[in-house]
Amino acid sequence: MPTPPMTLLVARRVEPAHYTAFIEWMHEGERLAADFPGYLGSGMLAPPPGDNEFQMIFRFSDPDSLAAWEHSASRQAWLQRGQGLFDRPHEHRALGLDGWFNEATRPPRWKQSLVIWLAFFPVSLLFNLLFGGYLADWPMPARVLVTTLALTPLMTYLVIPQVTRLLAPWLQRPTRTSARLRALLARH
Repeated sequence: MPTPPMTLLVARRVEPAHYTAFIEWMHEGERLAADFPGYLGSGMLAPPPGDNEFQMIFRFSDPDSLAAWEHSASRQAWLQRGQGLFDRPHEHRALGLDGWFNEATRPPRWKQSLVIWLAFFPVSLLFNLLFGGYLADWPMPARVLVTTLALTPLMTYLVIPQVTRLLAPWLQRPTRTSARLRALLARH
């Protein structure tokens, strides 16, 4: 069974006077990470109004790829250049899809799966309605490649976080699923 992707989530508090320099510094870090084997993508979420905490996400194909980037000389030099732009960061590593959910309140896998499906189905359907006709004559591997290249960043940075936020009350509510059903789902 292949190792699931590894995600590094980093929260950094930034004074408003440093926002522009911090965002430029962050984009530099994304470009550096993109040069490493196993890099799958990265992104940044700006703080909501009245807050100053930026959220950064770096995703690699496996823990070893993430570790190689984390311990690289280029990342260390990049972190050094960022000194003074932010307060001490808070980091969290997540394997596979667990990064979408708070560790202390992680919902059961079946709820996670349902949320991902609820996010993916309408976006995939819309994509195929809009672009399916253009891609219909392409070989299947090319169609799947284009579709996944287009949808993965959209799902990762926009749709799944929004759906997760929208369904948070349901995700965090204890379930009444029978022990038998829970055991069946845990095996899969």
